[in-house]
Amino acid sequence: PIAGFFHFLIYAGFVLINIEVLEIVIDGLLGTHRIFAKPLGSLYQIAIGFFEILSVLVIVACVVFFLRRNVQKLKRFSGIEMTRWPRYDANAILVVEVVLMVALLLMNTFDNLKTNGEYSFAVSQYIAPLFKNYSPEAILYNERFWWWIHIVGIFVFLNYLPYSKHFHILMAFPNTYFSDLTPAGQLSNMQSITNEVKIMLDPNANPYAAADPNAAVERFGAKDVGDLSWKNLMDAYSCTECGRCTSVCPANMTGKKLSPRKIMMDTRDRLEEVGSIIDEQGTKYNDNKSLLHDYITAEEIWACTTCNACVEACPIVINPLNIIIELRRYLTMEEAKIPAEIGNMSKNIENNFAPWAFPAANRANWANDVQMNVKS
Repeated sequence: PIAGFFHFLIYAGFVLINIEVLEIVIDGLLGTHRIFAKPLGSLYQIAIGFFEILSVLVIVACVVFFLRRNVQKLKRFSGIEMTRWPRYDANAILVVEVVLMVALLLMNTFDNLKTNGEYSFAVSQYIAPLFKNYSPEAILYNERFWWWIHIVGIFVFLNYLPYSKHFHILMAFPNTYFSDLTPAGQLSNMQSITNEVKIMLDPNANPYAAADPNAAVERFGAKDVGDLSWKNLMDAYSCTECGRCTSVCPANMTGKKLSPRKIMMDTRDRLEEVGSIIDEQGTKYNDNKSLLHDYITAEEIWACTTCNACVEACPIVINPLNIIIELRRYLTMEEAKIPAEIGNMSKNIENNFAPWAFPAANRANWANDVQMNVKS
């Protein structure tokens, strides 16, 4: 709840304060000064005052988040995948957001002094007395300086977003909108395999009737990002790296290498790499690398218990389990590489119709020596 509240402040600030940015851009292009002031009248004072209050709250939220990461050091903010860049990225964005909000407040403060209080807003009017002894030239210089810092900072921030985990600012809403509504734990079947099974069970079926000799060979599961669905890739770009998925993962809790957050970060990193190669070499590239093995190991994906805890914990409904299942399918059906325990279980199910190494008829033998009162 605490993190959610402060996130709301930052997001509301990000969305609403951009209304004032629109005015700043128009003023810069047309050479006007607060072009929305006259049309909006007294409402303008209220709106900018509200934006200033929101700016202060954004600064407070950023400070809280910075302390949580660097002083309180929550455990879920650490992990083998949280290398120098993810940690730097998270802190850099917080610092940039504080600078942008401070620039907005100081721009309004010096504008207040420049116009002799004509534009006196909720917060800046109390900051203005600190600079009342500045010369008119210094006031004008500072007003222009902080105007430029704010507007240039906004555009730098927006261009930085696609390279940052903070791309979730733009991706969270569409990713949630397109989230899977099927019950958690319901795994999808591959239609090609389903068709094969139906043919096997139908004695009158002709297995070659619908075969297309020119059809491309279908890959079972996923080896690289090109084999994943567009939603899997959207999930990767939407990941906030908050670590809630990894913090509730039972495999991770017991010291295994699996980290659902790392699965999403590796998918995004590999997708970025593939995108750069396609830009240089075209779609028929071959870099002898893949998401499976080069980024995500078999040990990681076989550690997953498919409990869906990571899916339930994600605030924007990302599904790391879906990617893990597809990678497992490839290992099982394309490379025939599965742990010995799973191989033995599969053979037992095939031969005994049960995961144990004894006939199905003997399932209840364990209870022969147990005294029980069975009521019909």
